[in-house]
Amino acid sequence: MARRRQAVTIKHVAAEAGVSLQTVSRVIHNGPNVREAVAGRVKAAIDRLGYVPSIAAQRMGGSRSYLILALNDRDRTIEDWRQRQGTDWVDQMLLGGMLKCAERGYRLIFELVDTHSDHVEREIMAALAALQPDGVILTPPHSDNGIITRLLAEQEIPFARIGSLQPGPGMALSMDDEGAARLATTRLIELGHRRIGLIAGSPEYAISGLRVAGWRQAMATAGLPTDGLLAEGDFSYASGRSAAEMLLRAPIIPTAIIASNDQMALATLEYARHQGLNIPDDLSLISFDNTPIVRFTHPPLTAVDQPIAEVTSRAVAQIIDAQSGLAVLDTATVVPAGLIERGSTAPPRPGSPE
Repeated sequence: MARRRQAVTIKHVAAEAGVSLQTVSRVIHNGPNVREAVAGRVKAAIDRLGYVPSIAAQRMGGSRSYLILALNDRDRTIEDWRQRQGTDWVDQMLLGGMLKCAERGYRLIFELVDTHSDHVEREIMAALAALQPDGVILTPPHSDNGIITRLLAEQEIPFARIGSLQPGPGMALSMDDEGAARLATTRLIELGHRRIGLIAGSPEYAISGLRVAGWRQAMATAGLPTDGLLAEGDFSYASGRSAAEMLLRAPIIPTAIIASNDQMALATLEYARHQGLNIPDDLSLISFDNTPIVRFTHPPLTAVDQPIAEVTSRAVAQIIDAQSGLAVLDTATVVPAGLIERGSTAPPRPGSPE
């Protein structure tokens, strides 16, 4: 029977580098007070020996768990998975969070919680007790759920609220949804559009109201009306189709529409074609999210590109820094979104209704 290979431990690294165990630990966890030359020797020893830190040992050795817990909305995530409609938002969140965790010697755990459940407190307390995370990342609509944020604050756990800039405990990180909607609307105005419709997302999400506000601001700045140009969806394909029908069956239809996510944009594209409209000659269309599918529609969709991975990466870094006393717990960070222009936007046809 083959003998099991002896595991390389922190003691081996310390002996190889000629330093103390405490110095190795500080280098692994990006701690302070380590000279650059010493840190270089430790990292070289780690590479030579193939040392991998043990989370179990780290947890026993101190008050940290080296785990960060990310909570996402259960119902919407599971429904998207079952319908195979894509979960690029989740993918990008995991990309940014996992890479930053790996860089800092942490692990990211992903859990689904129903924000509407009467047992939401019990669900979260069970997860906290089982995992003992060093911090928590909340995504919409959890980010603005007062029950959840109060509970985490009472437990004195550092947490980040993605997609929220509302006052309250925790570190708020936003992709500037209001500014992104203003950016998209302004671009359409620059192209010559005057009747620009908006399909809003679910009012349950604070970001929906922010996008409406950004659209209204841009229209008001240009002296353009918004009456009859706002339709409400809930981020689903079906709601997007209903909203598009409302806007495109009006006596005077818009020459451009901004949809608050890709599912509703795809529904608008399909309904516009059903009505005999050509994209972008008869109707320009902009989406939010910029998931992979919008690059493969005909025409490819112009989209607001949300920096989800970057925001989650910053959330992880801030949580870890807060554990070390290097970050303030109640902060607000804005990472601006961009606009990726493709074939679904163009100037309106000459003679289009004003």
